[in-house]
Amino acid sequence: MSYFRPLFALLPGIPDGTPYPQTVHDLGVLHVPSGRVEASDPYVTLGDGLATTVPPGSYPVRVTVADVSEDRDGSHPREAYLSLVISDAAPVAEVRLVSPDGAEPPTGDEFYGVGVDAGTVAFADAGAVTACMPPRDADWYEDLFDNGTDRSWFALQDDPDHYRNGCANITLPLATAGENIVLSHSGWGDGFYPVVSTHDAEGALLGLHIDLLVAGPEDDEDEDEGAEEAAVTVSA
Repeated sequence: MSYFRPLFALLPGIPDGTPYPQTVHDLGVLHVPSGRVEASDPYVTLGDGLATTVPPGSYPVRVTVADVSEDRDGSHPREAYLSLVISDAAPVAEVRLVSPDGAEPPTGDEFYGVGVDAGTVAFADAGAVTACMPPRDADWYEDLFDNGTDRSWFALQDDPDHYRNGCANITLPLATAGENIVLSHSGWGDGFYPVVSTHDAEGALLGLHIDLLVAGPEDDEDEDEGAEEAAVTVSA
């Protein structure tokens, strides 16, 4: 099903259709050996997020940041998209809503996406989350997320010298082959955000994107609120 919003992911400058200047930042590579990518709020729903299939491999992850300051002077950056780049060999011809593996496609104005309660979104290999995270009865928050060291997930995400402030690329704690997770702050914060895929003219997959509902016309705030309401019945 085609996406109902324009997509400005991975487009630097001021793309037609949005007033906000954008910059695109590299967040390293995500390893996806299982061929299943999970999109989640890593601090709340890691292991239970939306999972979809891609060709197994290792892929660049990039964050598109929009400057929403009134004077467009770079003083108010907001993360607009977190993107997994499967291929950049062809231009984008189609943007589709993503359905979780095994789920029925959404209908009408409904969509699947990522529910965010901790101001962060992430991509990870779904199989690696199962194999390379401690058991669920462990205290992930105190042991990993905020353990008081400079290698905690919170500290890495807040370190401007680790990729960029608000983002992180972290090796999972039980990794044996570099299995990792890539995180980004979620633009305006908590909410429900669509996951979409981009395709070339032949339908081949080019990328996965979490649309953080930042980029777009300045007057589309009501549209975004309506989109979140439509998502409730089909959230994954």
